[in-house]
Amino acid sequence: GLFGVMSVMIKLIGPDYHPVQTTFFRNAVAAIVIIPFVWKNGGAASLATKRPLMHLARSLLGVAGNILYFYAFTRLALADVIVVSQAVPLFVTIIAWIFIREVIGWRRWVAVLFGFIGVLIAINPSGAIETATIAAIIATVFWAITMLLMRSMGRTESPYTIAFYYMLAGALITVCLLPWIWQDLSLNVFFLLLISGILGGVGQILMTYALKIAEASVVSPFNYTAILWGIIFDLSIWGTAPSRETLIGAIIITASGLYLLHRERIRSGNMQIKKK
Repeated sequence: GLFGVMSVMIKLIGPDYHPVQTTFFRNAVAAIVIIPFVWKNGGAASLATKRPLMHLARSLLGVAGNILYFYAFTRLALADVIVVSQAVPLFVTIIAWIFIREVIGWRRWVAVLFGFIGVLIAINPSGAIETATIAAIIATVFWAITMLLMRSMGRTESPYTIAFYYMLAGALITVCLLPWIWQDLSLNVFFLLLISGILGGVGQILMTYALKIAEASVVSPFNYTAILWGIIFDLSIWGTAPSRETLIGAIIITASGLYLLHRERIRSGNMQIKKK
């Protein structure tokens, strides 16, 4: 829900402000929000890391993904962007198979195939595909890669450390570009940027905490409620109803993603049994 409201803030800011500038404020404010939680969980000592390059790669991809998502949010209906973003598990499965040689059973391949059919239906390629739609797809690929990087970093790094370095690095990366794209902010826009950063930071903390006390297979299905929030916000604020293609695509993508999570849970359980 918090990430959905954050998306509303970004869309209300509109396309007049560069998504790099929006991303800077989001990350800078979120980094400040996260500091007390880092301090409570070990302070400066908890920020020690042996994987700085992986943090940098995760930050570069995450920031690029955010910039592209923010670009898409200001030009498309929220639900349209969110539906595409829910294809992250599909891309994670394929990327893991290509780069880390993860074994993918036929059931998961079928789920991935149906999931991508859902993506095709949602973006409606029979019509003119907008640049913003392509941006959302590329952003989803970037976020899928960051998910794999975070899976690897999670073995040695604190969740709060990962979140803090991402927010901090994202702010430092984007601040370097501000001289070329900066636009003066009205009080209303500054307020929207501030709220989006707070929501992004709090949302990251809550997600981190949820993953700390429950398995990913339990927490992840709640991500799909973002589609419902997107539809509600589109209808209530902009009076935009989702197209039939968006709804059908959303159902297929959600079903495929949930099945992939189910198969991942079974696979993890089998691996645990083998270790014993």
